[in-house]
Amino acid sequence: MGSSFAAGPGLGALQDNSPLMCARTIDSYPQKLARAARLSLVDMSCGGAVTSHLYHGGQLFQGPQVRVVGPATRLVTITVGGNDIGYIGDLSMLASRRSPGVYGWLVRHLWVGPKAWADRDFARLDRELGEVFGAIRRRSPAARIVVATYPTILPPAGTCALLSISAAEAQAMRRVGDRLAAVTAAAARRARAAVVDMYGLAAAHHACSAEPWVSGWTNGGIAPFHPTQAGTTATADAIRRAIAHQQL
Repeated sequence: MGSSFAAGPGLGALQDNSPLMCARTIDSYPQKLARAARLSLVDMSCGGAVTSHLYHGGQLFQGPQVRVVGPATRLVTITVGGNDIGYIGDLSMLASRRSPGVYGWLVRHLWVGPKAWADRDFARLDRELGEVFGAIRRRSPAARIVVATYPTILPPAGTCALLSISAAEAQAMRRVGDRLAAVTAAAARRARAAVVDMYGLAAAHHACSAEPWVSGWTNGGIAPFHPTQAGTTATADAIRRAIAHQQL
């Protein structure tokens, strides 16, 4: 999961960065939200984005994502931060160590392992989220900012075959997911942004559940540990409920 960055109405239905380079899907939650709420959309979602790409740019030779919002923007949705602290990346690498074939062999022999807790710079993430919110406020003072946290990926305890990681690895990464959700929500609330707590809402829909909102490793295809169609729909619906009382 990279960033998700949607705005409307009044901006026109356009995309400002490359869908191909960014591996963007037409079924992401910003796209579903825009269709359901009949909003014009500028979709800046980009796989692999870190928080600084939103306000500083530099991803795939692109400018800052916030460049597309302006005084007419009324809604901005954001999900970002997991790449900053190595959440999805480390889950994928941990799982790929158990994969057969050349790639699994390379990871087992060349990857040094997941980041140490001290190397996951949550303080920097907190600061950079503040920079994003500040940049949006300056460019779009009338916009409602909605921050959707990452959905729950791991079960509350243990592991399952779909994850391809051990119980100990799952426990360590669960701690990362908990902290990511907490830091994101706290930074958003300080900026007076609305928080849609998908980490909490998806607690019963983790990758090992009967009705998952995220994929695991073995059933994840090209996007393991990312939202399923049910997950993106649930996120779009949750955001719609959060803004239902607003005049957009």
